[in-house]
Amino acid sequence: MPDRHIENELLEAPASRQLKALPGKPFPLGATPDENGVNFAVFSENADGMELCLFESENDKEEYIKIKIEEVTHHVWHVYVPGLKVGQLYGYRVHGRYEPENGHRFNPNKLLVDPYSRALAGELKWDKALFGYQIGSEQEDASFSESDSASFIPKSVVIDSRFDWEDDARLEIPYHDSIIYEAHVKGMTALHPDIPEDIRGTYAALAHPVAIDYLKSLGITALEIMPVHQFVADQHLLEKGLTNYWGYNTLGFFAPDARYSASGRGGEQVTEFKNMVKQLHKAGIEVILDVVYNHTAEGNHLGPTLSFKGFDNASYYRLIPENQRYYMDYTGTGNTLNVQLPNVLALIMDSLRYWITEMHVDGFRFDLASTLARTLHETDTLSSFFNIIHQDPVISQVKLIAEPWDIGEEGYMVGKFPAGWAEWNDKFRDEIRDFWRGEAISFSTFANRFTGSPDLYRGDYRRPTASINFITAHDGFTLHDLVSYNEKHNEANGEDNKDGADDNRSWNCGAEGETDDESINHLRRKQKRNLLATMFLSQGVPMLVAGDELGRTQGGNNNSYCHDDRISWISWQNADSALLDFTRGLIRFCKDHPSFRRRRWFQGLSLHGTDAKDIMWLLPDGSQIRDEQWETEDATILGVYLNGRGIRCVNMDGERLVDDSFLLIFNRTSDRIDFMLPSDECGDGWHVVIDTDAGMIAEKGDDFKSGDKLTVPARTVMVLKCSDAGSDKTNT
Repeated sequence: MPDRHIENELLEAPASRQLKALPGKPFPLGATPDENGVNFAVFSENADGMELCLFESENDKEEYIKIKIEEVTHHVWHVYVPGLKVGQLYGYRVHGRYEPENGHRFNPNKLLVDPYSRALAGELKWDKALFGYQIGSEQEDASFSESDSASFIPKSVVIDSRFDWEDDARLEIPYHDSIIYEAHVKGMTALHPDIPEDIRGTYAALAHPVAIDYLKSLGITALEIMPVHQFVADQHLLEKGLTNYWGYNTLGFFAPDARYSASGRGGEQVTEFKNMVKQLHKAGIEVILDVVYNHTAEGNHLGPTLSFKGFDNASYYRLIPENQRYYMDYTGTGNTLNVQLPNVLALIMDSLRYWITEMHVDGFRFDLASTLARTLHETDTLSSFFNIIHQDPVISQVKLIAEPWDIGEEGYMVGKFPAGWAEWNDKFRDEIRDFWRGEAISFSTFANRFTGSPDLYRGDYRRPTASINFITAHDGFTLHDLVSYNEKHNEANGEDNKDGADDNRSWNCGAEGETDDESINHLRRKQKRNLLATMFLSQGVPMLVAGDELGRTQGGNNNSYCHDDRISWISWQNADSALLDFTRGLIRFCKDHPSFRRRRWFQGLSLHGTDAKDIMWLLPDGSQIRDEQWETEDATILGVYLNGRGIRCVNMDGERLVDDSFLLIFNRTSDRIDFMLPSDECGDGWHVVIDTDAGMIAEKGDDFKSGDKLTVPARTVMVLKCSDAGSDKTNT
């Protein structure tokens, strides 16, 4: 409780609104209610003055009272206001120097969102008043704006954090047992016919039994949802009738975006989000948040003043040392948060802990994570960001997944993150795409990707599960479009098809876009199965993009970030049921067999040869791939023998794992080939269990004997199982 014997003078207001301000406490940051009032605390090192502004409605054009904050402790401004309650709307006005050339952009005419807001009420309405300078001035941002922005900016909300979690806790599913499903909160359910229309596209929809039953039937263990931190829709997109759909434009790092709430605003979105997590946990599904701590929605020197820029621009952002009017930009968005500074590190760590402890999420995928590893300019895996993460007893225990690059020099860090981190492995994406579209790829390259990318992750005590394997992601073609388009088709984005990646590593199978040619459509269906099978059968953690298992298309758009419409949403009524059944069967098969979800690397000093006890690489004639062939020859046809008796691991319950042996045959050529089946201590021979040509997954298919020649159709993956007879299935 605050020290109540120290009081400011009675604040001027109507009698019904008279309040007394007490000094309060500098911790915790944000707005913290108790039974008697609310404590407010906010950081600013360089401000000269601070005012807490209270509002009755999100549409109020001005505050009904300003409370001057007089207490400052270690750069934290704090005040306690008795009588305030949960639901109170507020913002701040900050006084100080307006000297952009020196990094300072204080302007008390701008109402600011609390960086620690747990919820926001109202939407940002673009107006000239949101900018700290005069729009249209010849001096640009060196000018000073006296327009009040209170009418146009969301208000922070004091929330009640109490919630009945019913003994809910993080699920702690091991990486090697994880199947990640990347989804957008709205896009996942906006068109689902079996979910009530009034909740579609919301947290409540993801918590609905229909959505949860679907995820369970698919075999998903972790739902990775695209950004839900309160974000800003870019002005230039709204002016074109578009919006920021993906959400990589954060305004509030603690606030779940109210646009995804079915239950309303004013803090209710927090309860709705918590209930979503609770229901998913009850179904055995983890929740991973895609988080954007590398930049904010305030843009560059010409961007608006919404929060951080107005509280203390020089203490939040990386500025050009020679002229601090300008920002270092490693993100392509205009600004970069300065993770070298203690207050920014504290903000990120506090946000992560909040989502873990208060919202019960199970992990994070960090957008452009290389930015967080930068010291002055270069990236550094020993940076303070990683050090703090690793020593934190809460954050270090959840799933930490990096998008291991940014747009700056030395920003590509795939394979370079420290132990404890998993990474989006774009080398897997690119090289497996190349394999199936017919580009030259060596045996060694394919083998590395299939075995969990040991060339990237085997050092530094990392395991195959450091590799998040994906064929597609939200950014780029969908799986259907990957096999249907050679070129991007982003005309609907309003940028003359100049946005989005040009290097898609796609193959349209003979026609650009949709076609009535059944031979092409048959090949496309098979190519989708080939890509899915390769991803799920490879070592590492598979990540499936929502809708790929249903044949979702974006019409060739590979950059749908601005489409909150049917281009981006899943069309459930046009689902490819055969592809869905194949995907379900594939996931179930991989879950049933520990050979495809190993915790440790394959044995031996190399990926091939007689030293390998649990894996062998074969050519169609049954011979092993020779040393001189690994780097020089194109991997058009190869077999992979997995010895189920050589898994050498114990599960989480202490049981020693043994599996059947398998032969995987990858034929990416346009010809049928004969493949000699190897010898094994099989009881009743080899059985075809996966055939992407037939679209078949079975526990036991056609029978073959060791030494038989199996005809493998063109562009096909076949998997054969060798069930051992007797009781000699022991691990060594």
